[in-house]
Amino acid sequence: MRPQPSTRDGLLQHLQSHAFAYFQNETNLVNGLVLDKTAPSWPASIAATGLALASYPVAVQRGLMAREQAIERTLATLRFFWNSPQGTEPDATGYRGFYYHFLDLHNGRRAWECELSTVDTAFLVAGMLTAAAYFTDESDDQCEIRSLAEALYRRVDWRWAQAGGETLCHGWKPESGFLHFRWRGYDEALLMYTLALGSPTHPVSSDAYAAWCSTYAWKRCYDIDYLYAGPLFIHQLSHVWIDFRGIQDAFMREKGIDYFENSRRATEIQQRYAMDNPLGFVGYDHCCFGITASDGPGPRVEIIDGTERRFYDYEGRGAPFGIDDGTLAPWAVVASLPFAPEIVFAAIDHFTQTLRLHDEHAYGFRATFNQTLDQSTDPATGEKQGESNGWVSPYHFGLNVGPIVLMVENYRSGMVWELMRNCRHISNGLRKAGFQGGWLEHQAPPRI
Repeated sequence: MRPQPSTRDGLLQHLQSHAFAYFQNETNLVNGLVLDKTAPSWPASIAATGLALASYPVAVQRGLMAREQAIERTLATLRFFWNSPQGTEPDATGYRGFYYHFLDLHNGRRAWECELSTVDTAFLVAGMLTAAAYFTDESDDQCEIRSLAEALYRRVDWRWAQAGGETLCHGWKPESGFLHFRWRGYDEALLMYTLALGSPTHPVSSDAYAAWCSTYAWKRCYDIDYLYAGPLFIHQLSHVWIDFRGIQDAFMREKGIDYFENSRRATEIQQRYAMDNPLGFVGYDHCCFGITASDGPGPRVEIIDGTERRFYDYEGRGAPFGIDDGTLAPWAVVASLPFAPEIVFAAIDHFTQTLRLHDEHAYGFRATFNQTLDQSTDPATGEKQGESNGWVSPYHFGLNVGPIVLMVENYRSGMVWELMRNCRHISNGLRKAGFQGGWLEHQAPPRI
């Protein structure tokens, strides 16, 4: 095992360096697309690509990438998306300014007959706007970055994605049209609605945002009141780009908190749930939690210490309500660092030093682990199965490493938040959503 960094700042640099190595090595340099996960013949993910675009400025500032290399990669990505085919053909890259969830890593065409994804397009566009906010020199390359990012954002037809209703749809397929599901309940769509409201070309109205907020669920868990969402990642992904400290929409003004405080409470509730451990899984504790949408060891059923345990594959795990099969995601805890640092640092120490889940892997934390499976036995031999930490995912995901790079940086310097406070589309979208107070009231007009 490699020696651990001796200071907290050194630890955070260490975590960012390992996570960013995924983007260094799992990106097609010709088109900028980023592999969704480290599995054979796997496609790229537009969400992971958006996180990579947002991570390149952080990597430059932290000495993990040369500025020239970041510019080259960013331009390759933006040029690809601008020139890639948009249309109703089933093998296009996108349509109406949106892009398919998964793309072939090499040719950039739609993979697996997947959906045109509204929320994943939002993550991609947010990464593009981050690049535009960072690369502000008047060189030809940086001017082109800003021009392409603006043009790509303007091309997204958010009104079309309402499909005749108030809220936005999850997606669309050329074979069958719009998906049945719409965005309902508090979720990662907070960023998407901000971008949809702030669009200078195809904006949705403030009524769309109000309709979405009307589906929220306010709950009380462990004597804590909060806007509920079970998977921990929901309380983080929009916060990668938007600084919600001190700004409130109508819903949060009524509740007397902001979305940042809500994420702090969600992190504490996850910790409290792990301490309570109502289902009796191995390893859960005050420093071992993190239930979120993730891969897992299933589908399978095991009899462990006389109890039948059902384990799942990729599922929207959540706490204190939702699927819980003993599978935890270290990256999701790290991404809560800005909200609850002392809670998170204790968990990081446990994951890295006690369980040794970080340095043994090329890109830091693998997606998930499940210590309960360490207690299973082979029915033929009666011997214990599993690693010392139980089941550990064999994969890394771009969607997991990106929030480590970006939320650690928001904790360290607030860099991504500051960049996006200077994006007029973000501030315009927030104001149309009814946000008031804080930096929205006091900051100078955005530069881009």
